[in-house]
Amino acid sequence: MAENTQETVVGRITSVFGVKGWVKVYSYTAPMEGILDYPHWQVSLGGKPISLEVTEGKRHGPGLVVRLKGVDDREVARSYCGLDITVPLKSLPELPEGEFYWHQLEGLTVKTPEGAVLGKVKHLMETGANDVVVIRPTQNSIDNRERLIPYLPDQVIQSIDLVAGMMVADWDPEF
Repeated sequence: MAENTQETVVGRITSVFGVKGWVKVYSYTAPMEGILDYPHWQVSLGGKPISLEVTEGKRHGPGLVVRLKGVDDREVARSYCGLDITVPLKSLPELPEGEFYWHQLEGLTVKTPEGAVLGKVKHLMETGANDVVVIRPTQNSIDNRERLIPYLPDQVIQSIDLVAGMMVADWDPEF
């Protein structure tokens, strides 16, 4: 996802499902079915934005399957496979104080409480135990190491200031 866009990626169309134009979807939302709360999706096909409307969606096995308006054929559905699904940022619900969407954290400068710059948040990833912040070095970082730190608010992550573009992490720079 590009920084400073008015959209965010919420999932990916992965493959076709059946012969009537349904597609399998990998959702980045929590819970997984949350992606179905956004009936109007945007994808980019060959650099051209395309609007898609979800007419039906349901859980199927470990994932989701979705029917898109006007897509009744397996081969048409196949043309959307591998594409990221975006929705406008303004369509996301407002979060309670102290909670953040991942896209809000991407690009924040990460410092230790002592002020040592560890780098910038590249992205976050989900693991079984807790989410992990991937920090890439920058020109003013203390070194050129990529770091993976647990996203544990009030334990490792001491503060987040979106306006200042800053995250303070209680993390030993040697790790």
